[in-house]
Amino acid sequence: MISSLLRRTALPLIAGVGLLGGTLAAGSAQAADEPLRFGIISTESSTNQATQWQPFLDDMSDALGVKVEPFFATDYAAVIQAMRFDKIDLAWYGNKSAMEAVDRASGEIFAQTVAANGAPGYWSLMIVNQDSPYNDVQDILANASKLTFGNGDPNSTSGYLVPGYYVFAKNHVDPNTAFKRTLNANHETNALTVANGQVDVATFNTESMERLEITHPDKAAQLKVIWKSPLIPSDPLVWRTNLPQQTKDELRQFFLGYGDTDEQKAILEPLQWSGFAASDNDQLLPIRQLELFKQRAQVAADDSLDASAKQQQLAELDARLDALNQRMEARDAAQADHTTAMVD
Repeated sequence: MISSLLRRTALPLIAGVGLLGGTLAAGSAQAADEPLRFGIISTESSTNQATQWQPFLDDMSDALGVKVEPFFATDYAAVIQAMRFDKIDLAWYGNKSAMEAVDRASGEIFAQTVAANGAPGYWSLMIVNQDSPYNDVQDILANASKLTFGNGDPNSTSGYLVPGYYVFAKNHVDPNTAFKRTLNANHETNALTVANGQVDVATFNTESMERLEITHPDKAAQLKVIWKSPLIPSDPLVWRTNLPQQTKDELRQFFLGYGDTDEQKAILEPLQWSGFAASDNDQLLPIRQLELFKQRAQVAADDSLDASAKQQQLAELDARLDALNQRMEARDAAQADHTTAMVD
């Protein structure tokens, strides 16, 4: 349903070390003295995130009967690497970083966040200062050579992948060479540097904008949105595939049941969520499609390739896109059949 919604709305959019003991049998429960390590991607300062997350992690610890420890890092890649080397057991990612965790770190999506405002996802943004003379993407691209650009973390969906395709690849622009200077930072830093006049234009997203309007309303008022992307699926929760099955069952039960009480809703409020919904790796299909579209646009615009090499690469990418489209269509059909069966 997510992928079909994306295709309807726009071109398909295509998030101290503790280990689970290696001696645990595959079907055993989490040992009471073995902490669960929860990875949290860096969307703003770790100090702010620790305050937001700790009550939720405390509830998880109480429900599972084990200590749950947060793992913060300065960039998304460190959280992915931590999962790859079994330094964390589960994590909150964006879709692009979840794709990397699934492909490179033996991760598996088991749930996704549900926005407190009822939105089916969120949107990537391009922002400038309120006093900026630039009002749209074409203004920015036309003047890029004299502007400083605040790009997102390379593993960020809304801060990097989505604008990388829709704003840059589709316009045959390489942001690393087009701008006078390009920086990479988290969402909060991008917004604050634009508000303070230190960066001319930057990537951002609607969830972080809502957060900024609460934490720094004066800075949010200094921002002007000049571009908004198609819908991005809600952020996924990912666990290591080699977690004990009973631990997975307990985690799934905790997440899918959380958010029902007033106390739980109050704990989720700073995170801008109302609860969690079941999900799986197929959530990434539209993100994979977007990544391939971006690669195809880059190859098509690469004049350094000879004609035969370019044609071969484009044919390979087209074949992968066709296979991906077939998977998405099959999934949509299966979901439609399931919905029809429930109605009947």
